[in-house]
Amino acid sequence: MCGIIGYIGKKNSVPFLIEGLKKLEYRGYDSAGIAVAEKATVRRVRAVGKVAELEKAALLSDPKGNCGIGHTRWATHGKPSEENSHPHTDCTGEVVVVHNGIIENYLPLKEKLQALGHTFQSETDTEVIAHLIEENLKRVSADNEEQRLLRAVMKTSDELQGAFAYGVLWAKTPQQIIGVKNQSPLTVGLGEGENFLASDVPAFLKYTNKVLFLEDGQTVVLREKSAKVYGLDGQEIKVKPVKISWDQKTAEKGGYDHFMLKEIYDQPQALEDTLRTAKADFVRILGLKTEDLRRIKNVYLVACGTAYHAALIGKYYLENFAGVTASVDLASEFKYRTIPPAKDTLCIAVSQSGETADTLGAVKKAKELGFKRLAICNVLGSGLTRACGSVFYTHCGPEISVASTKAFTSQIISLYALAIFLGHASGNISQSQFGKLYKEMMALPKAVADTLKIEYDVRHLTRKIYKAERFIFLGRNVDYPIALEGALKLKEISYSSAEGFAAGEIKHGPISIIDKGTPVLVLMPKNHLFDKMLSACQECRARGAWVVAVTTPDGAEEAAAVTDKQIVVPKASEYLQPVLDVIALQFFAYWVAKRLGRDIDQPRNLAKSVTVE
Repeated sequence: MCGIIGYIGKKNSVPFLIEGLKKLEYRGYDSAGIAVAEKATVRRVRAVGKVAELEKAALLSDPKGNCGIGHTRWATHGKPSEENSHPHTDCTGEVVVVHNGIIENYLPLKEKLQALGHTFQSETDTEVIAHLIEENLKRVSADNEEQRLLRAVMKTSDELQGAFAYGVLWAKTPQQIIGVKNQSPLTVGLGEGENFLASDVPAFLKYTNKVLFLEDGQTVVLREKSAKVYGLDGQEIKVKPVKISWDQKTAEKGGYDHFMLKEIYDQPQALEDTLRTAKADFVRILGLKTEDLRRIKNVYLVACGTAYHAALIGKYYLENFAGVTASVDLASEFKYRTIPPAKDTLCIAVSQSGETADTLGAVKKAKELGFKRLAICNVLGSGLTRACGSVFYTHCGPEISVASTKAFTSQIISLYALAIFLGHASGNISQSQFGKLYKEMMALPKAVADTLKIEYDVRHLTRKIYKAERFIFLGRNVDYPIALEGALKLKEISYSSAEGFAAGEIKHGPISIIDKGTPVLVLMPKNHLFDKMLSACQECRARGAWVVAVTTPDGAEEAAAVTDKQIVVPKASEYLQPVLDVIALQFFAYWVAKRLGRDIDQPRNLAKSVTVE
């Protein structure tokens, strides 16, 4: 998730830009840059790596000007490099843009602009914004250059599709910055004789706590002593400033106590951003030919930790929708066991960071076996994306908390998208079936947003049981991996003993550890296995367990008869229900850990990415 900063005032903008970017480092990034209006030109300084590298480059270059914009880049299009770093310019070098988000239609726009004679210097989707503004400046008229730029920017925004927030600087109007917000964050800080534009409040909180929170479709024009907001119709809108009472640390977390909680709440946006890619030509994105997809008969999914649980769900998807034989391996086991070579085999490696040593080792073995390789990964340019022939990127932004939440659900939806597109390409599902599944998939972010309303209920029930000696999680079918994930989340951040089981297996041993007061969380949406889950609840209660049902509205009444508490989540289609069910378990783990006073974002003995074997 990229970071944007802008400053306009009486002072040299460079220190404010560098400091603002440092405050946004928690968002994650691979490169950074600034652009400063200096006399009749705009000077850019960019660097790969940390903001410290940019700071060194800025000291050498020494740009000076009281108006500037800056950016930390989390790569989504084009590898991490100085050429792909923001800010980006048009052909003249006078229009400069920083951008956070994804421009879905950048390829057709780029082709159109190239046909008009525009030359591109990067691989990014962002650069089309600068060239579009350049083109639109030729097509609009106004009484002055400031108004002309505003009209050109608004015309440009009308042509863009996707989620975007961007800032614009023009050499011919060095006393203004324009910002645009559409489904990506953008805020304005109102100072005394100076104003700020930023992706997030921490970038300017040291200098002002007076904030304008922009809404989607709004454009802001910042000058030294004013900030004017305009709607889609070009008319000025009065926006009431908000006073922020957060300290710096709280501001970085968006007001949440922990990054984990913030990232749980990030999930609707993370899924929406990931799914934007699925709106396009999915096969082209993967770099696979349709005929290659049709020939795939066997799939190996390899992953570690939470990503392994996503892969387990992916197995159900691939077998049900794509009609292929799928198996799931822990990457650390796949590397060392005997795998028979087989034609028409695809190895799918799932990883948030793309740097997990065991997963990289598994992909190396898959290559030696002659398998096609596909990465599902969140980090562009990572070792895994380079090792695989094809990549599907999750666009959930950086995940700061060690315990994965939004990366997990983004991996699930990526595997779902892959399975239905693969099934459609192979003829395993019809066009009408595909259309129905696709529609359900695209509606998921809204259902996730509705599911987040259960936090209070989960928080309340943890008061009774957070000190329990052990916890049991039960699920069946696609909810079985969610039971495993719920247990893992709780172990990771609360250090409590927790186990996940397939509900049909409890009679084969696990029921022996269930005794009086043992909390048992049962995933039981109202589906064809609901009656069997009711039986599992009764068996657990007969041993004195304290049973919590995670169920859907149509199953809540029946579940109440055989459980002690119910967490009711919205109902989705059978194969997408796990994405909603896991949110209950994420909240559960969080509140147990918080009540126990654990270090939630950085639990003991754990690292975000395990880069050694």
